[in-house]
Amino acid sequence: MSGEDTRSRLFRTGTRGTRGTRGTAGSRGSRTRGTTRTSTRLGETRTGTRLGETRTGTRLGETRRRRVQALRWWRLTRRRIARGWRGVTQAVTPLGWFVLALSLGCAALGASLSWVEAWYVAAVGALLLVTALPFLLGNRAYRVQIEIDRARVVAGGQVQLRLRVENAGGRPALPAVAELPVGEALRELTIPAIGAHSGAELPLAIPAPHRGVIRVGPLTVARRDPLGLLRREVTWPDRHLVHVHPATAQLPPNSAGLVRDLEGTASRRLTDSDLSFYAVREYAPGDAMRHVHWKSTAKTGTLMVRQYEESQTARVAVLFDARPEEYQNAEEFELAVSVAASVSVQAVREGRERFIASAWAPGRVRPSIDGLEELPARDPVQLLDSWSELEAAPEGFPFEELASGLAHSRRPLSIVVIVTGSLPGPARLRRAAAAFSPDVHVLAARCELFAEPRAQRAEALTMFTVGALGDLPQLMFRSAR
Repeated sequence: MSGEDTRSRLFRTGTRGTRGTRGTAGSRGSRTRGTTRTSTRLGETRTGTRLGETRTGTRLGETRRRRVQALRWWRLTRRRIARGWRGVTQAVTPLGWFVLALSLGCAALGASLSWVEAWYVAAVGALLLVTALPFLLGNRAYRVQIEIDRARVVAGGQVQLRLRVENAGGRPALPAVAELPVGEALRELTIPAIGAHSGAELPLAIPAPHRGVIRVGPLTVARRDPLGLLRREVTWPDRHLVHVHPATAQLPPNSAGLVRDLEGTASRRLTDSDLSFYAVREYAPGDAMRHVHWKSTAKTGTLMVRQYEESQTARVAVLFDARPEEYQNAEEFELAVSVAASVSVQAVREGRERFIASAWAPGRVRPSIDGLEELPARDPVQLLDSWSELEAAPEGFPFEELASGLAHSRRPLSIVVIVTGSLPGPARLRRAAAAFSPDVHVLAARCELFAEPRAQRAEALTMFTVGALGDLPQLMFRSAR
């Protein structure tokens, strides 16, 4: 082969390798194996190679977006249909459902058996339902406000309530019937016809014969047809609570040892800081230098400090027995509540350190370990509110176990008042008092309805028999002497 042919062949090989963008100048074997193609067609971007192709476009995004929008529309429509169906079902009264079922049944009988009488009954029922519809149309632009003169009342009193109704619409409002829940009762109030941008005030007296909590509201205005087939309600969420406090007796000063304790009656408890000097002892690390007795220190040559006898400064505990099986009836239970409330309120008013407790009542989150549930007693109002909310505790512990738990709670107590019913005997009361230390005076009040008042004292235990709330001040005064 000539040199010219060789050069010609080499020239052809080099130019073939540099054609287009397929290879690199120099050799055929070094050209790129993949080809990149980019094209746009109808909003679609396509990027690919010989080995594979990737498509990125807006068609898939639009499909997804439409699908999501369709799902959202379907969920919203389903909720609206369910809400509307619920409103329709609630608008039909039991009498309306009976008329509707009777009309459908008679229509079916008339169509299958060709009964003219059945068709007549079905037509009358349908006419009644259609006639009742216009009474539910429209809306009353009412503004309702419930006002009560006081949120707390003593058992046996009453609360004055005022219902203010204002027509905020531009058209007169026809008369309507309002329903107001008051405790367990339902009071019906007739709202008169009210002109445009006018108002009316409806007074209402709420009796409170028994202790407890009365829930007032919410107010519901109902629209109904004359036959009572259909009914439409509008509710305003205005609610109020009325605490009905138990009746209490005003206890005299120096009663039940409450004021006597402030005078410093010795308790046989030794402490390092009080009013009653008892003795001196050797200094111990941690003692305050202000209690050093320098005369004794000079005589003995050892650092001596004062030691005091603790005075019973009104550490009062009121223990209420909330088990209904300890009482003959509900009236006796309420008498015991009034007695316990009177003693505890007296302790709060005179600034005593107090612990007011009862058995665990169902409805609370959980009982305490010793079965005692402390009542909030920051001030007399809060304490009386707690007595209003107190309920019987059928699953509570007996008061002997409660007294034992209180005695082992390491609370510094000087007086413990146990209030129970007439069924527990003196032996059980003495057993409960024996759980406390000798320097704690225990007073047990047995509430027996209409019984003769009497008092018995045995060492650190004083037992009362209270027949009426008016007997309590005299019994407490006798115990203080």
